[in-house]
Amino acid sequence: QERQNIIRYWLENLRAKQGESLHNIHFLEGQPIIPELAARGVVQQLFPLHEQRILKRLMRSWVQALCEAQPLDDICDYFGVKIAMYFAWLGFYTSAMVYPAVVGSILYTLTDSDQTSQDISCVVFAIFNVIWATLFLEEWKRRGAEFAYKWGTLDTPAESIEEPRPQFRGTKRISPVTSAEEFYYPPWKRLLFQSLVSLPVCLTCLTLEFVLSVPELPRILRFLPKIILAVIVTACDELYKKVALWLNDMGAL
Repeated sequence: QERQNIIRYWLENLRAKQGESLHNIHFLEGQPIIPELAARGVVQQLFPLHEQRILKRLMRSWVQALCEAQPLDDICDYFGVKIAMYFAWLGFYTSAMVYPAVVGSILYTLTDSDQTSQDISCVVFAIFNVIWATLFLEEWKRRGAEFAYKWGTLDTPAESIEEPRPQFRGTKRISPVTSAEEFYYPPWKRLLFQSLVSLPVCLTCLTLEFVLSVPELPRILRFLPKIILAVIVTACDELYKKVALWLNDMGAL
């Protein structure tokens, strides 16, 4: 997983020099090459291939194995720490759910049909759940810290390894904090773009609400926003995806 991340990081941060071009695409100085090729359709996908030998081994020791501990170390080696930590939590949570299941079954069996007995059982089970949830969280903190230490991710601040997105656009400058070269985009430009996008939408909604509040208008117009919303959601799903991607790239400037 770490080797794949290094290779992907190297590919996505491969930046063009001044005057470079590829497939009739002229790059700006410092512009990421792979993301631009993907945006132009030259590159369709960028993903690592699976190791069938390791997948078959995980299939036998993990998927097909019943009543056996999960091979968390093998999962971490192949899928990475995040996936391994998720399945570690899922396995711990599944095992911990045995206790409320047993207690709940006992209370359900011993509780009479009268209201008083059911109320007492409900209170007892609620108190048990509070205690169980507290112990579960505290125990998982210890288990999670143990796995994080074992896999070398304990107390690793994300800011120390965080890099700007390859799609980030800006001008180069010397950082006043680290004195290192960085890409900078003025905050006022970002705020201006957000205002130009959000203000027209808000004004349109307010205008539509004002028009629909006029009592002389036909009653059918009151259902017009719901009808329009249903049509747009059904017919413009692909358009929403493209707009979301465009806004995501612009918002990260």
